[in-house]
Amino acid sequence: MSQIIKAANEPVKSYASGSPERASLQAKYDEMASMNIEIPLIIGGKEIKTGDTENCVMPHDHQHVLATYHKAGKSEANLAINTAMESWKTWSNTSLKERTAIFRKAAELLQGPWRDCINAATMLNQSKNAFQAEIDSACELIDFFNFNAQYAEEIYANQPLISPEGMHNHLEYRPLEGFVFAITPFNFTSIAGNLPTAPVLMGNVALWKPASSAVLPCHYLMQMLKEAGLPDGVINFIPGSGGSIGNPVLANENLSGVHFTGSTKTFQHIWRTIGDNINNYKTYPRIVGETGGKDYCLAHESSDLDALVTAMIRGAFEYQGQKCSAMSRAYIPTTIWETLRDKYLSELETITIGSPRDFTNFMNAVIDKAAFDSISEYIHHTKESPDAEIISGGDCDDTKGYFIQPTTILTTDPHFKTMQEEIFGPVLTVYLYDPSEWSKTIDLVDSTSPYGLTGCVIGQDKNAVSEATERLRHSAGNFYINDKPTGAVVGQQPFGGSRASGTNDKAGSDLNLLRWVSIRTIKKTFDSPKDYRYPFLEKD
Repeated sequence: MSQIIKAANEPVKSYASGSPERASLQAKYDEMASMNIEIPLIIGGKEIKTGDTENCVMPHDHQHVLATYHKAGKSEANLAINTAMESWKTWSNTSLKERTAIFRKAAELLQGPWRDCINAATMLNQSKNAFQAEIDSACELIDFFNFNAQYAEEIYANQPLISPEGMHNHLEYRPLEGFVFAITPFNFTSIAGNLPTAPVLMGNVALWKPASSAVLPCHYLMQMLKEAGLPDGVINFIPGSGGSIGNPVLANENLSGVHFTGSTKTFQHIWRTIGDNINNYKTYPRIVGETGGKDYCLAHESSDLDALVTAMIRGAFEYQGQKCSAMSRAYIPTTIWETLRDKYLSELETITIGSPRDFTNFMNAVIDKAAFDSISEYIHHTKESPDAEIISGGDCDDTKGYFIQPTTILTTDPHFKTMQEEIFGPVLTVYLYDPSEWSKTIDLVDSTSPYGLTGCVIGQDKNAVSEATERLRHSAGNFYINDKPTGAVVGQQPFGGSRASGTNDKAGSDLNLLRWVSIRTIKKTFDSPKDYRYPFLEKD
């Protein structure tokens, strides 16, 4: 076994005014904004144009078309499966050393010549500001490639401790028999890149269906992976509608796994479909998924108010709240609310919203019309309800882009609609509690939502924080103390939640990679027994 190469987190560029990276990224943004490219399917390394197309647009300027992408249907899905299975014959026998070299090369390319391209594509097609794009599409994906390579080497090095005299024991980390279906979300280019590549690193082949609203950066990732040396057919790129692709793929006998990030409803449909087809598969498919969240902040009256305000604003409104980890409900003591409210609302007034091309904008647009309408409905519902009031934002305008102001709802009902349901937008609901009911409020936080993804407790009282940490043990797969409930870093905070939030297989750790191998135990005996009889069979 070769030496394990240790990874290190990629430094985040600041894109501060006057910095060379700012000028470079702005130039790439302008260049790509002026283009209107055609995006084909990629199956077996070949470009396929189906003629069934949709547009990639800027969410912040939805009449501006960035690209036209071709959509896969049943025939293309079946072609991708057949191509992947043919590629499996060689890729599944490719050495780990060769596989890790490809993804470390991809990390190098993303650190260098591809950084501006992938970041700009993310800004343009997902309406992320430069800093959010840098954290996501550059740093986190670089970390996924490098740390996953390290974790794979560590997994392979994990062998039985004992081989008694006369034998040798060995674990063989085999890829799954079949293909992995990677279904990726719109909101993180890093997740879009990790979901197909993590299984592929472990020797599997993949079908990659990107979110229809974020095809552009995924198209460029496919080009980058090819340049890194990934063989044709190992990952097959098939954008299109969920039903047209998903139905034939999920019914195929060679399905060996699903790697998913998206809505709870879709994940449950996938799970149900696999269950209905269970007799058809050659092997039990591995189902790995991260879905929704109703992520909380529980503030104690001992909170540092400035830290709490910052956590609320960053946690709820970075990337327009379109993170499964975004702070969506906050429990605030009545004793600190008046002072906290004034600080919080004053800070919100400084937030600017607009195009990510203007680096002074903290917030940009939500992803598409469907998201805009859904979020707007929650805001409208609040305006009509006697149990809640809007204390910030509440305005929605899709005239040019899908813009929604950072909206804060104050409710007297701890089970108000926006306290319980995932909104996936820039909406934070606040519920005030009496500090004497701290213990009851912990129970309320734990029981209000079916999700269990992220949460945070903020306070300087160590006993109170410890109590919340212990009693909220199952409420969040990623739990933060005196920080916002977002921003997991590969190699530091493996990410995932349970309950309705997913299978908690922890992206960014060896735990996730272990889901993509089927282990064979090999025992080699040097001195084989020559007689079936054991000593206990002898007569006295």
